[in-house]
Amino acid sequence: MTSKDRVAIFVFILFAIVLFGVLGYGLLLDVGFIDALYMTIITISTVGYTEVATMTPGAKIFSIILIVISLGTVGYAFTRIVSSLMEGDIRKAIRRRMMERKISDYNNHYILCGAGETGWHAMKRFQKSDVNLVVIDKDEQVVAELLEEGVSAILGDATMDETLIKAGIERANGLICSLSKDADNVFTVLTARELNEKLYIVSRAIDKGSHQKLIRAGANNTISPDEIGGSRMAALMLRPNVISFLDIITHAGEVVLDLEDVVICDNSPIMNQSLREVRIPEKTGLIVLAINKKNRKKLQFNPSSDELLEIGDTMIVLGTQEQIKTLRRLACDRGDRAHEKGLSGNSPF
Repeated sequence: MTSKDRVAIFVFILFAIVLFGVLGYGLLLDVGFIDALYMTIITISTVGYTEVATMTPGAKIFSIILIVISLGTVGYAFTRIVSSLMEGDIRKAIRRRMMERKISDYNNHYILCGAGETGWHAMKRFQKSDVNLVVIDKDEQVVAELLEEGVSAILGDATMDETLIKAGIERANGLICSLSKDADNVFTVLTARELNEKLYIVSRAIDKGSHQKLIRAGANNTISPDEIGGSRMAALMLRPNVISFLDIITHAGEVVLDLEDVVICDNSPIMNQSLREVRIPEKTGLIVLAINKKNRKKLQFNPSSDELLEIGDTMIVLGTQEQIKTLRRLACDRGDRAHEKGLSGNSPF
């Protein structure tokens, strides 16, 4: 039962008691509505002003019954409402404090600004990955729902320094701006970049001319949901079999296959070995789709089996999360860093 429901019940009970008193005094004392209402109020409130008529034995007994009912029922209902409201505030305060303490322990986490339609889809994708995420939103109801679901959320304005600092911007790996206005996205990107120069930032771009503004403000990449949505619809019309294939390999029944990047790190046992020597498909079951060499700017799709894996090289692989975790262990890649380079361009898929 919500607080509004409890208040509604309290009002109904109070109205019923007042009505009961007015009818009772009207009949027992033979007085008008105003006098009966006056007698009811001074009796319920136990103020004790002068009676409007001579109190008969029946009227006195009725007053005793009315006082007992009003003090017991109204007093209990009022106490429950106040207690419920206070407990709710205390629970919210405790939950907020625990969340702030939890976020203060985060390192190399990600921040999502704006839990609207775009932000909601991004959040669901993050929840499938084994990473820490902090959501910032100005809507108190949205934040309360996120906290109920166990999502680390902060109520505040993402354009403000103190809100981003509370979200641990200095220790974060990346930030996604999915606010509803380009101006807010630009300001948030600018503020975040000033607070953390190494932060990887991806921002939503709404208007056509906002891409360059966001890049100048400090975003590493921008995404236009409308542009991607339009491109995907056209691709579905022109190349339905290709799109269907992509949907199948990424959502194959109960087995979900993901495209992930795995970086060759220092002390990796597969470092300075060729793809043929490493035998990734045999050891992990993954498919290596492309390699991004550390000293190159472009991806090398369908790499040769003679390609040498060196420190800093990034492999783009397709497989399940368990298979990807196996490869990360071989590559000594913790998978908790934001990409320093990122891939340019937007895919319609």
